[in-house]
Amino acid sequence: MTLLETERVAVSPLRRGSTPRRRGPGLAGYIFVAGYAVLLLAFGVFPTGYSFYLALTNDRGQFTGLNQFVKVAQDYRFVPAFTHMLIYLSLWLVVLVVLVVLVAVVLRGRVRPGTSALFRFLYYIPGALAGVASVLVWLFMLDPDVSPVSWVLKSMGLHTFAAVLAPGNLPLILMLIAFWTGAGGWMVVMYGALNNIPDEVLEAARMDGAGPWRTAWHIQIPMIRQWIVYMTIMAFATGTQLFVEPQLLQTASLGRVSPTWSPNQLAYVYAFQQGDFNGAAAIAVFLLAVGLLAAGLLVARSNLFKLDEK
Repeated sequence: MTLLETERVAVSPLRRGSTPRRRGPGLAGYIFVAGYAVLLLAFGVFPTGYSFYLALTNDRGQFTGLNQFVKVAQDYRFVPAFTHMLIYLSLWLVVLVVLVVLVAVVLRGRVRPGTSALFRFLYYIPGALAGVASVLVWLFMLDPDVSPVSWVLKSMGLHTFAAVLAPGNLPLILMLIAFWTGAGGWMVVMYGALNNIPDEVLEAARMDGAGPWRTAWHIQIPMIRQWIVYMTIMAFATGTQLFVEPQLLQTASLGRVSPTWSPNQLAYVYAFQQGDFNGAAAIAVFLLAVGLLAAGLLVARSNLFKLDEK
């Protein structure tokens, strides 16, 4: 065989009309995702399906259609609980998105790398605390009698712990607790997303005369938009599950905070105080619907899962 014939044989699989063979997914891939799939089915899909079953039946297992949903919606505690949750979510999401993105941009562009690493570590520390521990810390901070910042509370006219935990103050208090525990981790994520922006893009913006804030508004924030949307969806889902914080505040305030302040608390009362698991499941399905609707709107408007065209 001549040298020319050898070259023709070597390149023959790539001749016109032929396509390279692609290897199918191997066994390792299935094993890699099997653990997650099992946990998803056991603690996600099955409980959700069982909740729908309970919400559509009564305590004797008889199909009742939408009766459970109508029953809980007519409860005098239902509308206030969802109103409290929506007010809290509005405060929490606005403050989270604005401050997290702002701090991440400042750390990326205005702080030296070594110093920014220290700040990111400090921001992340509160997130290492469990929800119960965070609430206990804030109970100490919000009591004017023992708080190290009692002068701030008293300057606002809050001289007693009962005044601090007034119903109108609860959304703001819960927002502060949620931001203190959850924002630091998202700052680290946004900082990493900003680091993925090519330096050539930022350098071109500087050569065109864009200052730090114009660069952030017109280049950096649009390029991490999908991460911001992802953060908003996850924070919304977390906010709809509000339970530990108002429950502990209700206990610490000796009943001044309503035991059904949030929808999850109301579901807890239905299930474990009234023994009505069907009604509790109906509330859970309501919360699921709210979360899916919000996530669907955000995904549709932001093209979160749109693939880049090549």
